[in-house]
Amino acid sequence: MEIITDKIVFGGNSIAKFNGKNIFIPYAIPGEKIEIQITEQKRDYDNAIITKIIEPSPYRVKPECKYYEKCGGCNLMHIDSEYQKTIRKEILNDIFAQNGINLNDNIQIISGPFNNYRCRFQLNNGGLSQKASNEIISIDECLCAENCINDYLKNTPFDQRAKGRTHLFGSSFVNTEETKVKVASECQKEQKNFVANKTRKKIKIKENHYFAGTVLSPENVVTVELNGKLLSFDIRGFFQSNLFVFEKVLQLICQNLDGGKNVLDMYSGCGSISAYLADIFECVTLVEHNRDALVFAEKNLSGKKHVSYGMSGEAFIKNCVAYCPPFDAVVIDPPRSGMEKSVRDYLCKNKIKKICSLSCDPATHARDCKELIASGYKLTKMYLLDFYPNTSHIESLAIFES
Repeated sequence: MEIITDKIVFGGNSIAKFNGKNIFIPYAIPGEKIEIQITEQKRDYDNAIITKIIEPSPYRVKPECKYYEKCGGCNLMHIDSEYQKTIRKEILNDIFAQNGINLNDNIQIISGPFNNYRCRFQLNNGGLSQKASNEIISIDECLCAENCINDYLKNTPFDQRAKGRTHLFGSSFVNTEETKVKVASECQKEQKNFVANKTRKKIKIKENHYFAGTVLSPENVVTVELNGKLLSFDIRGFFQSNLFVFEKVLQLICQNLDGGKNVLDMYSGCGSISAYLADIFECVTLVEHNRDALVFAEKNLSGKKHVSYGMSGEAFIKNCVAYCPPFDAVVIDPPRSGMEKSVRDYLCKNKIKKICSLSCDPATHARDCKELIASGYKLTKMYLLDFYPNTSHIESLAIFES
């Protein structure tokens, strides 16, 4: 069957129509004439693979990675790097349009290096999982990885790497006094000794609650330097994977906020954003359900006025926000599922002067933004945060004013 592809959609597949039915094809490029074979038929769509490229796109390039189409990571490496940015921008624009938000293509792209940008990996038995398979690929190089990680992969034989699921972190941003690459296994056992908030009982907080503790696996702790600040975290927890772009995003957030007395950092993690907000606001309020992360936030905000709440956003809105002073701004960076409904409702009801809304999923971001706009907020700026070149993964930052 011969078809001409239309566009690339969320997830990275190209889409085409045949007899009125959508067909999704991986590794195709918009406008190409290709021969395909249907591999799966669904009620509303079909999946297919390319059997022959008849008229290739001018943006098609030869992938440099020897593991491409085998590894489950990259899915756009066959496309010119600059055109990849255009595609990700169009995907973001389309998803917001589907939610009734017309961005008019006014999306600014914040990008960094095309290769050798990634500092965090999860390895499975020393390798990466093959696409749509349980097979493990024994890689000795990843073109997306920072150079020090590739040094580790080249110099550490496959049979000498940790078994099971392991976390690998390495970056040129790591403090020079520390080892450049660290590996931590999920099988390691440790205990945390928290000084504050050890119970799960319902609480009402009227005063500052800080979190302190002893991490019994210091070999899993890393410190990076971003924009002149040192940030520490456990490599088994969440931290950004592209520090080249993240450094720019931190500057961008502060530039879009006017400063003031109080700022709320919702889903704050280890305080990687709060540490910079503390420079332009008198007090930062952190909300984060992972109390392990808040232990690091205390270190990262040492000497800065802040309040920490070790709970979900929903619990904070229900039990604690009434005791907080009015917020001049909110920075919110939720998980892939987006804002919790109670958090979204709180923002819609309380017209806070400025909101910086970050997201790692454009679909849930568009949903949340739609409700903020409906409540009266004005979407003033939209940024595509190009954290993951060679992939269809999209992160974004929306700036709102009340």
